[in-house]
Order: sequence, then C-alpha cells, then structure tokens
Amino acid sequence: MKLRISIHRNRALTLVEVLVVIATLVILAMILLPVLAAAQRRSAKINCVSNLKQVNLSFRIWEGDNNNQYPMTVSTTSGGAMEAVATGDVVTCFICMSNELSTPKVLVCPVEAEFGKTAATNFLDDLNNSHISYFVGVDADEAYPRRIMSGDDNFQIGGAAIPSGLFQLSTNASIAWDSHRHDSITRMPWLGIPIKHHLVGNLGFADGSVGMFDTTALRKVLVETDLATNRLAIP
Repeated sequence: MKLRISIHRNRALTLVEVLVVIATLVILAMILLPVLAAAQRRSAKINCVSNLKQVNLSFRIWEGDNNNQYPMTVSTTSGGAMEAVATGDVVTCFICMSNELSTPKVLVCPVEAEFGKTAATNFLDDLNNSHISYFVGVDADEAYPRRIMSGDDNFQIGGAAIPSGLFQLSTNASIAWDSHRHDSITRMPWLGIPIKHHLVGNLGFADGSVGMFDTTALRKVLVETDLATNRLAIP
C-alpha cells in the first residue's frame, strides 16, 4: 500500500492580512461605539423624563390629600412647605412629599447619575441640594394648568449658571439650558456630517403634564404661565 502524503499546508495570515483585519475592527469600533453611547444617553434622557413624571404625580397626589393645594401654598405648620420654598428651600418641599415620592432616587436625573451625582439614602437624615436635580415652581397653581411646577434645574442666564435659592425669573429673561445634561443630536459625525446639538430640558406643569423643551420653547413657556415673574426654588 502506498502512503498518500498531502502537500497542502495550513497557511497563516500574512502581515498585510492581519493589518487589514485590525483596521476593519477599528473602523467598526469607531462606527458602533458612538452609536452605543448615543443609545445609552437617550435611555438616560428618557429615564429623566420618567423621574420628573413621578415627581409631578407626587405633587398631584399630595394636592388631592390636602384640599387641592400644593405644598408650596400650605404653611409648614400645617405640613406644607410654603415658607421654605419662598426662600428657595426645595429640600423641605420634597421631604413633606416623602410618602408620595417613596424613594429619593427619583429626585436625581439619570444623566447626572452617570457623572457621579448620587441619590440620598433617605429623606429625613440625608437629603440635601446635592441629591436633587429638579427645581420647584413656587407659584404652581392647579387653576393655571400651564404654570411651571418642577423641572430640570440646569439653567443659565448670560452664560452663567443660576445659583441655588429662590430665583425670580421675568418673562423676557435671556434664560437658556446649559450643556451639562440633555441635548438632542441631529447629525452624526462618524458619517462625515457635522454634529449639531440642540440643548433641551424637561419641565413639569401644574396640570401634571411633563414635556421636553429647547431654549426657544422654554422662553415661550414663561410667557404662557400668566406671570410677570416666575419664582423658582433652585436646589
């Protein structure tokens, strides 16, 4: 019997082929990583809207149990937060709604959580401004559905962030969202098209609704509140 000897050998990849594979993987990573990052960012933005809806719902539930008044119009001696929010204190307002909110985690925007902002462990011993991402509209009133009740607190005027405390905002103020939380990307740079950002933010209203608004729409909302000056308690 004759032995059959195969002359075929397992051919290894050449250096050029290895480099082509590596280059292909790098290109795929450049395409996919921004897409995945954008998807994660969109998810956090959606969860922020969800959190604010829970905050607004808590206001509405509290109101239903307190003669159709929000905490901002009920004295602290009666379990509300009127005197506190009038000085810009949002912590007291959220503490008095602790039963309705259930957990202080909903007071932190998930986008901020990605960058290290933490939630309080409980309402009574740990909650302070550093654990809160949302302002309180001092003049919210169910009789005026479009008055602002709550929303993202990342405002700026003239390029400067609005400080904590009571802020009186006139309808003609040059207010804008800052770039530290939400934006809407309409162009994709990895496709060779310049990126275009629209800064946006979330607002909740006295009728319980919540929406996302760009800077132009934000300024329009201020006019629709029927107030010459909107008082906001900023954490």
